[in-house]
Amino acid sequence: MLINPQRHFVKHLADASKPLLSRSLASHSSTNPHHFYTSLFCTLIHLFLRCRRLSKAVAAFSAMRDYKFTPELPDWNALLHHFNCAGLVHQVILMYQEMIFSGVRPNVATKNVVVHSLCKVGDFDKALSFSRDNKDYRFMSDIVTYNTLIWGFCKFGYVEMGLGLVSEMVKRGVNCDSFTCNILVKGFCDKGLLEDAKLVMDTMSSGLVTDGTVVRRDVVGFNTLINGYCKAGEVSVGLQWIGRMMKESLLPDIVTYNTLIDGFCETGDVDSAKSLMEELLECDISKVVDEGKCGVVAEVRQRPDHITYTNLIGGYGKHQQMEEALALYEEMLGNGIESDVVTFSCVISLLLKSGRFSEAKYLFHETIRVGVTPNHVTYSSLVDFLFKRSDAMAAFGLKSQMVVRGITFDVVVFTTFIDGLIKAGRVREAEDMFQNLLDSNIVPNCITYTALINGLCNIGDMKGVECLMQQMKAHNVLPNVVTFTSAINGYVKCGMLEAAIDILRDMVSHNILPNAFTYSSLIYGCFKAGRKEIVEGLYEDMKMRGLKDNIFILNAFMINLKKEGRIEEAEALFKDSLFKRLVPDRVNYTTLMDGLFKSGKESSALEVAEEITAKNIGFDIISYNVLLNGLLKGGHYDMQSIYTGMQQFGLTPDHATFNTLIKAYCREGKFDHSLRLLDEMKLHGLKPNAITCNILVEGFGKAGKIDEAMDLLKEFSVAGLRPTEIIHKIVLTAASEAKRADIIFKVHKKLVAMGLNLNLNVFGNLINILCGLKMTRRASSVLEEMSKAGFHADTVIYNALIQGHCKSSHLQKASDVYSQMIAEGVPPNLATYNILLGGFASAASMHEVAKLQLEMEEKGFAPNGTTFDILVCAHGKSGNMKESIRLYCEMITRGFVPRISTYNVLASNFAKMGKMKQAMELLNEMQTRGVPPNSSTYDILVTGWCDLSYHERSMKKLCDAEARKLFTEMNDKGFVPSETTICRLSPVLAKPGKVAEAQRLLDRIYKTKR
Repeated sequence: MLINPQRHFVKHLADASKPLLSRSLASHSSTNPHHFYTSLFCTLIHLFLRCRRLSKAVAAFSAMRDYKFTPELPDWNALLHHFNCAGLVHQVILMYQEMIFSGVRPNVATKNVVVHSLCKVGDFDKALSFSRDNKDYRFMSDIVTYNTLIWGFCKFGYVEMGLGLVSEMVKRGVNCDSFTCNILVKGFCDKGLLEDAKLVMDTMSSGLVTDGTVVRRDVVGFNTLINGYCKAGEVSVGLQWIGRMMKESLLPDIVTYNTLIDGFCETGDVDSAKSLMEELLECDISKVVDEGKCGVVAEVRQRPDHITYTNLIGGYGKHQQMEEALALYEEMLGNGIESDVVTFSCVISLLLKSGRFSEAKYLFHETIRVGVTPNHVTYSSLVDFLFKRSDAMAAFGLKSQMVVRGITFDVVVFTTFIDGLIKAGRVREAEDMFQNLLDSNIVPNCITYTALINGLCNIGDMKGVECLMQQMKAHNVLPNVVTFTSAINGYVKCGMLEAAIDILRDMVSHNILPNAFTYSSLIYGCFKAGRKEIVEGLYEDMKMRGLKDNIFILNAFMINLKKEGRIEEAEALFKDSLFKRLVPDRVNYTTLMDGLFKSGKESSALEVAEEITAKNIGFDIISYNVLLNGLLKGGHYDMQSIYTGMQQFGLTPDHATFNTLIKAYCREGKFDHSLRLLDEMKLHGLKPNAITCNILVEGFGKAGKIDEAMDLLKEFSVAGLRPTEIIHKIVLTAASEAKRADIIFKVHKKLVAMGLNLNLNVFGNLINILCGLKMTRRASSVLEEMSKAGFHADTVIYNALIQGHCKSSHLQKASDVYSQMIAEGVPPNLATYNILLGGFASAASMHEVAKLQLEMEEKGFAPNGTTFDILVCAHGKSGNMKESIRLYCEMITRGFVPRISTYNVLASNFAKMGKMKQAMELLNEMQTRGVPPNSSTYDILVTGWCDLSYHERSMKKLCDAEARKLFTEMNDKGFVPSETTICRLSPVLAKPGKVAEAQRLLDRIYKTKR
């Protein structure tokens, strides 16, 4: 339906079946009823457009054309112009086509409106084609047409193409005017190409590019150039241009001064701006002001207006000088200068930014009282503040007020609501608001798209992000660095690193340079994905672009170093950032403190905590929880002091706080204390969450209190917390300590009865626990039950079954499960082959090991550290020392660090061969690679030296000394020698004839330790 039936007058006009229209036509036939109704419809359309009832305007136009009412050319042009002003660009093109179809010949004014509408949306191909198509009409494109095209090119940043149109104008005999010059000057200024802007102004005024036509410079042109310099932060250069204006007999106007004042405010020099208002604008005509001060010659006295004051008020506000801003506002009122809606909006915005909502609200009502209608900017500031206060209901109340007052909902208002809803976590409602924007025929801008893209990234809807990015491209809305960075951050959060890097490439291809925040997001993502090789390239690229490190990049590197256990390097990086004058924030300090606590450097961590307080950075609940967790792990805590400390910092405990305390109590076996904390949580309005449940159940389970754990779970399930697959795994692991399948199945059934959702992971937990206990027959029955329930085993479950059979030495059954896995189309992974390799290697079945190695290679699986450990040990134990050493060397070359067991096998083989020098070299190498020796390592080495001492009498003294040295080292580290070691070592340590006595003594000493 085109017309709302409630609008009864329009309804009758649009409905041919009603007698009203036919009677009206008859009654007005003598006075040209066609012209009357056409004029009526046109008036109605204009009315709808003024009231922003855009859909009604379109419907009224459709109704007019349905009745074959054809406006005359001036009316057509007026309608096209009004629709274009309303932003209904698509409708302008349709109306123009309808105009041609109705037989009305357009004129140059028509052409200019259509060209303007096409330029507004960046459709330059059609705009150029339309402007150059002069064959069907008796008029040519005029100066307005070309100025419009140049304006369009400049608006979208294609100022060079706009400048190129000047030559076409000259060829077609269209003279450039000051508008042409000023549009180009603004275009170059907007791109920051100030020298080019100056060159265009000088060249066009000289007539060099305009076929001898001199384009006289005017105040508008100079103001545009001065504004460009001010935006670039070169206010002093802008001041100098006033002198050039005077030389050309052009007087600076109030716009000139307001531009300079605004420029000073933007650069933070508010005092100069105030001085300019007080002194410069009151210069006498004939006086030349000191050039070092302002370089201005004035011929008239200029008085500050409301724009002057508004600029200064805004300048004070931006630099947190709220009292000065309000005093200036009072001065403005005292000087009899009335505030307009912009001034009121500016002051309201400043009050809101400083948190003075009641004063802002009073001024809002005062605005209405003095007869100034708040506009969309005023409402947007209030709406934005209310959303930030999490008062969405009040924000929507203002929306209703706007509708009642007839306030236009433009792109700024919609964007404010979209951004507010996103920050409130109501992303789907934000999407609905965006759709309302589109339905209102409003073209969203870059900020609107960016806000929505950021919201979709927060919920991981990357398909929605892709769709919006494509929509921006289709509507010629250029993304900015924030848009691209938001998308990159979204992809990084979702683990889609390649897609994030593709966005970076797309960003650079659009000549939009990434900033430090873009790089920080990518660097963090690469570290998280383990792609450290990409980080180096990104960091170098960032430095080449002249970008400096920021706190986010610092944190990304610190988190990675902390994760790798390289806390000393993280600490050094943090200190280095201070020397580079980077100011770390609370997050950086918290990351460092957490790393120091986890690496056991408690005193250093506490120094960081003291620094947070000393530098007035302050603790938030996250940093306090890190401190709390570190202290509790070190056994330093007192409930009263913890709460006192939190109150001192004005913090309220959250779930993480209570979960940390509960975990500490469970770790110490103080379960009564941990349960009392549940009541404490309730006093703070908190309910136990899934993590609380996991901690308590795991604590009770590890203590062997399975029944108590199950009782807790029953209570939690009544409160709405159903058992999860994590809880299932924790409880079954605890139940498996009894090594009884009936207990495990009993616990499993109880959990299902409590509401545990049976899924693949739950069945996998059960199978894995049973296989770990070598109960493969019961595990196989669970597999059958799982299949009947409609779940198909995956690689992880098959791996558990294969490992269970390997542990039970049922290698044929392990092979059968592997064959079944392949037959069912479940792909094996590297872990599958490692399990099978380990099983066959333990059975010394080297032929099967070789077959599996070949199969791995054929399927493209590259061995990892575990694979090498298995193979080195397997060949070493089978006596193939040559192959064992070869594999060890390959393992080291590929960057893998062998396990202690692998080193022990190699050392044992060297010791058996009497090659103790090589065995000792292995000891040194393993310590260099960060693999500490264990008791078995020392047993092997001590025994090896003792055996060599017995067989090589010439080396006895040396061998005995090495054995004693290693034994002392072993003893210092708290390791207990094996009986074989004591037996071999006794002759070395004992005096002649006292060997048996020495052995008995050693046995007594270490028997207690064992």
